[in-house]
Amino acid sequence: MEITQTTIPGVLLIQPTVFEDSRGYFFESYSQKKFADNNMAFDWVQDNQSSSSYGVIRGLHYQLNPFAQTKLVRVFKGTILDVVVDIRKGSPYYGKHFSVELSAENKMQILIPQGFAHGFSVLSDKAEVLYKCDNYYHKNSEAGIIYNDPALAIDWKIPADKAIVSEKDLILPGLSDIKTNFEFTA
Repeated sequence: MEITQTTIPGVLLIQPTVFEDSRGYFFESYSQKKFADNNMAFDWVQDNQSSSSYGVIRGLHYQLNPFAQTKLVRVFKGTILDVVVDIRKGSPYYGKHFSVELSAENKMQILIPQGFAHGFSVLSDKAEVLYKCDNYYHKNSEAGIIYNDPALAIDWKIPADKAIVSEKDLILPGLSDIKTNFEFTA
């Protein structure tokens, strides 16, 4: 398992070691020991799975403290563009985003710490996404940022006329108007 720091400290890419032969492939998608050996100890309490078609944009979502969630995201069918935005007050990366293509083919995962908004767009005909969370879903703590906020200038790799966004996500505020109770600590 190879763990790589992204351009935003704390957001990590995880590339599993894949064993392939004529029968197919095998890899460990998660190993508590390997995570702990890399100072990444999480108590995963919930797994979420979604299925979406081309053009769907989900996000940008997060939960406020004390119900914030660290997420470990992977794709087991299709391809997505996964996007994270730093929303920690005082962070030198506040309002900056990082994006990466995750796919069933590349088997890459992204670790998104608490204090980040998260979303993705579906680049393939269909995508199935699985992610682990270290805290439970809490409806009253839900928050988010509108996906097309000009202040973020995220290229979702989906033409505007092909974007499929939920009504709930279309009424999210821009970055300048979000609720956040995350503080940056060096």
